Amino acid sequence: HPWETVTKAAMQKYPNPMNPSVFGVDVLDRSVDTKGRLHSTRLLSTEWGLPAMAKSIIGVTRTCTYVQEHSVVDPKEKTFELKSTNISFTNLVSVDEKLTYKPHPQDPEKTVLTQEALISVKGISLSSYLEGLMAKTISINAGKV
Repeated sequence: HPWETVTKAAMQKYPNPMNPSVFGVDVLDRSVDTKGRLHSTRLLSTEWGLPAMAKSIIGVTRTCTYVQEHSVVDPKEKTFELKSTNISFTNLVSVDEKLTYKPHPQDPEKTVLTQEALISVKGISLSSYLEGLMAKTISINAGKV
């Protein structure tokens, strides 16, 4: 789809029945800078539903987490950059994600999405398992866009 369509959809992707883990979105700040770029900061309320074994290892029964998301839409350069980081359970896990949307260089009817995620699970013997589980979830959700 064209960049404009994809950007509008990405800005409005939650709540979304295809990804029910995000159940709340609050806009904390939104402004347009002197270059005409739209800056938005949002708070996402999420429920990731970790397996029971993972919950018992980290000592929680509920996994409601909050994610801070900052995005910049540049309509002149046709770029949309979205960065998100968890602000809950940071003593156990940190997830920093960056999405960049740009028009396809040869086909204006397509958009190129670049996704990067840095996942770090701290102080848990099965950290590589949990990091892999979270990476798989991010990858699956990227395919739903």
